[in-house]
Amino acid sequence: MAKPADFTPRIDAPDLGQMADGDASALVPEGRVAGLRFVSAGLDGQRLAGVSVTECTFEDVSMDGADLRSAGFVDVAIERMNAPVFSAPRSRFRRVVIDGSRFGSAEVYESEWESVEFRNCKLDYVNLRGAELQDVLFTGCILDELDLGGAAAHRLAFADSRVRRLDLTAAKLKHVDLRGLELQELAGLEGLRGAAMTPFQISELAPLFAAHFGIVEKT
Repeated sequence: MAKPADFTPRIDAPDLGQMADGDASALVPEGRVAGLRFVSAGLDGQRLAGVSVTECTFEDVSMDGADLRSAGFVDVAIERMNAPVFSAPRSRFRRVVIDGSRFGSAEVYESEWESVEFRNCKLDYVNLRGAELQDVLFTGCILDELDLGGAAAHRLAFADSRVRRLDLTAAKLKHVDLRGLELQELAGLEGLRGAAMTPFQISELAPLFAAHFGIVEKT
């Protein structure tokens, strides 16, 4: 007998050792920082492309408009970050937890996420087009729009979360759990293959399914 599909993301806590207090000046383009704690750091508009951050924490940090393209975050914990514009395309997140944070427009397309958890976050627009996601969990989050167009997701799940609009156009899903997600709008119905939903969710989307397949309701 085949084993039941495992839809539970495998989230590993960040591996954090002893840390020293860090100064924002330590973060520079293509630079490497490790074992630092950043508290109340102002990183708005900073050019940090290609920066590598390992075994660090960020608390009460502002990162509006910072350039984080191709940045790497490994074993990182973030609490209460504020980023009306978060620009980190083609970045890498591994064993990262983000808690109690507020994002406006998050441009993280073509990124690689592995063992990443968002907790109690508010996100307006999240652009993950073309991203590769493995073991990702959103818990207690509110998202206005989540764009997974062309993304590949394996063991992505939601718990007690809401998304106004989800775009799955050309997405490739494997063991993606949408049962803990309150969803209002859905684009890219063909991208649902590989996702788990509750009977109630499926019934709520019945009009979209009918329109997609050209089904005409007759009494």
